Amino acid sequence: MDWLHTHFDLYMWPAIVVLYYTLVVFAVIKILLENKNPLKTYSYLLILVLVPVVGLLIYFFFGQDYRKNKFYSRKMAIDETIVEDLVNSQLDMAYQHELIKDERVLDKINVIQLLLSSDRAFLTRNNKVTMLVNGEVKFDHLRKDLEKAERNIHLEYYIFEEDEIGNEIAEILIRKAKEGVDVRFIYDDVGSKVSRRLKARFKDAGVKAFAIMPVYFPKLSKANYRDHRKIVVIDGKLGYVGGINIADRYINKQGRNYWRDTHLKIEGNAVHALQIAFLLNWFYASNESMEFKRDLFPQIPPMGNHCVQIAGSGPDSDWASIMQAFFMAITSAKKRVWITTPYFIPNEPVLTAIKTASLSGIDVQIIFPYKPDSKMVHAASMSYMKEVLESGVKVHLYTKGFIHSKTLIIDNILSSVGTANMDFRSFDQNYEINAMIYNKEFNEQLAGQFKQDMGHCIPLQLSRWQQRPVRTRLLESIARLLAPIL
Repeated sequence: MDWLHTHFDLYMWPAIVVLYYTLVVFAVIKILLENKNPLKTYSYLLILVLVPVVGLLIYFFFGQDYRKNKFYSRKMAIDETIVEDLVNSQLDMAYQHELIKDERVLDKINVIQLLLSSDRAFLTRNNKVTMLVNGEVKFDHLRKDLEKAERNIHLEYYIFEEDEIGNEIAEILIRKAKEGVDVRFIYDDVGSKVSRRLKARFKDAGVKAFAIMPVYFPKLSKANYRDHRKIVVIDGKLGYVGGINIADRYINKQGRNYWRDTHLKIEGNAVHALQIAFLLNWFYASNESMEFKRDLFPQIPPMGNHCVQIAGSGPDSDWASIMQAFFMAITSAKKRVWITTPYFIPNEPVLTAIKTASLSGIDVQIIFPYKPDSKMVHAASMSYMKEVLESGVKVHLYTKGFIHSKTLIIDNILSSVGTANMDFRSFDQNYEINAMIYNKEFNEQLAGQFKQDMGHCIPLQLSRWQQRPVRTRLLESIARLLAPIL
């Protein structure tokens, strides 16, 4: 045994060390050749240097760039005849100015054209958009609408938990499937908890349920590239999108921490865009060769006057469409930019747009949680506050509970509600989806909710902010270096 140990020390350890440093060198070269933004490059290089072995594992699990190496071909699905017809007809109408002549949306034509070009996000009229404040309101609507489904139910969620509301929704899906409704369900394998028992019940009832990008180690594997969307499409004519997942924590009951969130119920032509977004991910998750039949895109009767674009982005996209839309919307603002977000870790373009808008006299305000759900992410967010406050942005810390809404209000016409946070992860890594609404009445409604939320906030003052302890500043600075991978 002594001989064995001696030879291991003489040959194996040096070999392991050489192998490790070879892998580190290759990782460094790969990081440099990817030409990521400098902050992200510094973050990974710093981890490799300061955290031996663990740093290499972090890069392996979190640092791969899947935007350049597509998960699947969007073109394979987009080329289906029915989808191509839908997209091209809307593009033709838009470029012929049949839709963008509308004086309600003409002021934001740059945002509209950007999303048409980068995401093929066609602009739709004939929509009715209902704002749903908090989980209890969303689930009251959702239960009733699921029960009314006649042909198909499609759901896509980042978080699905088998708690009270999760089991209730599952029972409805199982019952509707047994009644002959086609039920398809995509859930994220890291964010969701779906037991083998429920999977078996789904299968027996005819509910088609698949985890997207399944993993063996949910806490580690590909955690930076997840399906963060929350989509429901019922019979191709009614849809849901927003910040509320399926879990009890989103429902405010006595004894629970208050959870403030915003969701949308959409009836009208924009639901077809939600349907396309769902089906694209369904192809990848299920490998099911499914035709884009007309009953998935039914003729919509007159519904309302909301103009809506559905903007999607993800690791399969060529462009960071939602981030680009935010940037364009902020830079085009003339009066106000009101942001609600649970996490504020903007990239340089969006941060510059926010500061520039404020410095130019535009009313820029941000609502942000007072108490975080993640200390490190919150510390990274707080590292941006000095320069934001110095530029004149008004920052309000929400104290009633945790605010999880992801909303953007631009002037008195453009509103955004969806799944994307104001952070690196949402902008560049996860599957996200937002509704861009061009409507004065809805804009004022969302602004009214923003003002109500401000009533539960305390202002963040620059003078007090500058007096925080040195250890707090140091933690924030470290967290900011890691911001691109948080």
